[in-house]
Amino acid sequence: MLFHSSIRKELARSFGATLIVLVTVVMTMTLIRTLGQASRGSFNPSDVMLVMGYNVLAFLPNIMTMGLFVATVGTLSRLYRDSEMVIWFSSGVGLWSLLGPLLRFAWPILLAVATLALLVLPWSNKQVEDMRAHYENRGDLERVQPGQFQESAGGSRVFFVEKSLLSQHSASNVFIATTERGKETVTSSRSGRIELIGEERFLVLGNGQRLENSIGKSDFKLSEFEHYSIRVTQDQLGGQAEIPLNTMSTLDLIRTPVPHHLGEISWRLGFALAALNLMIIAVATSRVNPRLGRSGNLVFSLLLFQVYLNLLNLGQAWISTSKIGFVAFMVLLHGGVLAASLFWLAVRHHNWSWRQILGARRRSPSAGPSGATP
Repeated sequence: MLFHSSIRKELARSFGATLIVLVTVVMTMTLIRTLGQASRGSFNPSDVMLVMGYNVLAFLPNIMTMGLFVATVGTLSRLYRDSEMVIWFSSGVGLWSLLGPLLRFAWPILLAVATLALLVLPWSNKQVEDMRAHYENRGDLERVQPGQFQESAGGSRVFFVEKSLLSQHSASNVFIATTERGKETVTSSRSGRIELIGEERFLVLGNGQRLENSIGKSDFKLSEFEHYSIRVTQDQLGGQAEIPLNTMSTLDLIRTPVPHHLGEISWRLGFALAALNLMIIAVATSRVNPRLGRSGNLVFSLLLFQVYLNLLNLGQAWISTSKIGFVAFMVLLHGGVLAASLFWLAVRHHNWSWRQILGARRRSPSAGPSGATP
């Protein structure tokens, strides 16, 4: 049918353009935030692009939901603005007829949103957390960068090397400041190298001196050495005390249906349901008001999308704290929005007035059933 094909083609063009714009904006914002985190030592600077890619994957359910909603609103608003919708209405096509081509176009997108939210989102979050944990828990020597003062993982040591030959595991002009067991020590040497003795790693310093004093006291002890060995530990990447909810797979959340897990499930599943409801809302609300201009409908749509997203976040918090049940929230929010949007669509399709909705009828107070005056 010509109507179905024309609607789907225009929706595809609008959705593609909207998705490109939203992904570009999110990539720019994510890149800036990731660079800031890398500068603070949360990520390896060489992994910035990889971390940004994982973060964009985590944002895709939100981006695609918003893109579908904006594309639907934009397409229908253009049809109203150019009077094409009037032509379709005069041909016997009503608002209910729009749902068919919209659903045929949107069902792959809805399936992709559900897959991304339930499967890809926790996986990408887990990759980011693993990279963050691996970089933050690297060994003391791996933290050292030539020409920079670098604190150890436990914060008890500060390292500085002027030059470093990573291939030979050696360095020159080494400085180490240590605070532990009530003592402060400052060790400096002309050279240093890494040696493996048994299963332990040692930093062997050559031709240097060591200054030691007790904290709060004025006693100092200065010693010179030709060779001095310091045991350095390489932190092992252990399991986290508490696994973040956004990194747990959906199957693991379902296996242990505690309130926190149910709240996370409602948030993930809510994206697909919200995408469907917002598409129906777009059909019911799309129209052109000359007084508001071309962007009035789009501003209203973005505000409505933000309200829906905030309700998802609020519902996640309520379910996690057992203020409301999982099934009750899903029915109230998504079922309620679906019922309200279908009712709104029916009102516009049949051009019902408030009097017709409330069941009132206009009657003349002085006229009888036949219109004659009694």
